[in-house]
Amino acid sequence: MISEIKALCFKSNAIILAHYYQSPEIQDIADFIGDSLDLSRKAANNDADIIVFCGVHFMAETAKILSPNKTVLLPDINAGCSLADDCPADEFQRFRNQNPDHYVVSYINCSAEVKAQSDLICTSSNAVSLVERIPQDKKIIFAPDQNLGRWVQKKSGRELKLWPGSCIVHETFSEEALLKLKYQNPNAKIIAHPECNQNLLALSDFIGSTSKLLDFASKDSSPAYIVLTEPGIIHQMKKKEPNKDFIEVPDINGCKCNECPYMKLNTLKKILDCLKNNTPSIKLDPKVIKKAYEPIKRMLDMSN
Repeated sequence: MISEIKALCFKSNAIILAHYYQSPEIQDIADFIGDSLDLSRKAANNDADIIVFCGVHFMAETAKILSPNKTVLLPDINAGCSLADDCPADEFQRFRNQNPDHYVVSYINCSAEVKAQSDLICTSSNAVSLVERIPQDKKIIFAPDQNLGRWVQKKSGRELKLWPGSCIVHETFSEEALLKLKYQNPNAKIIAHPECNQNLLALSDFIGSTSKLLDFASKDSSPAYIVLTEPGIIHQMKKKEPNKDFIEVPDINGCKCNECPYMKLNTLKKILDCLKNNTPSIKLDPKVIKKAYEPIKRMLDMSN
């Protein structure tokens, strides 16, 4: 199957992008592995005609926004996102209308339609630095992740009006299970994604985006890490640091509920099928693409 996938990619000038939360076998065949924005930028700066985005729907949409003339395939069209679904575009429009004097900062984990209503897009890596650069006299809406928003608010010192959304993966971690793991592994450092609840972040030794967690685990001298994010990232951590231990955090009942069910919908078989059939592909209204591109471009300009 892998040989057939590679042959079809060569024949159709396609590349495979895989998010850190994909299953190990998908990460291992990908041309590029990374977080959602990094992958979309690689797609835009590549001469491939077809982008197979192994992630979730909003990520593939972002790739389409940055590469509107390319075909963007999502192996399973039902690979959605609880956080993006938590912020329907029509409800967000009403929320904005109730706060017309606010500058809208939206986390990249949202739909294209919500991006199109935003003034600035951010990632978990650059959210704090971007918010700090917004003029002090501007009131700010931050959407859709309230946990990330609270962390940004604390780090930046800016008051943010938060949309009440959250990620099912980062909401399921148990403080009791975390403390038990720390007791059992006293030399392990706790590393966490800022989408986690505040009580968990308060117990963490390092907080950062998926790529920053990976970088920290590689450069830090600790022998072990308790990882508070989707465990797909552990595959790359183990590849980079095979002599270190990386520990998943279950919920209180021992359930591996911290695995994203949407990310895991993509499979090798579905990648093969989408390359054979050139579907399912991401379709966006050109007007939405144009509007959504502006706040993404603003983020890229400010980041540079």
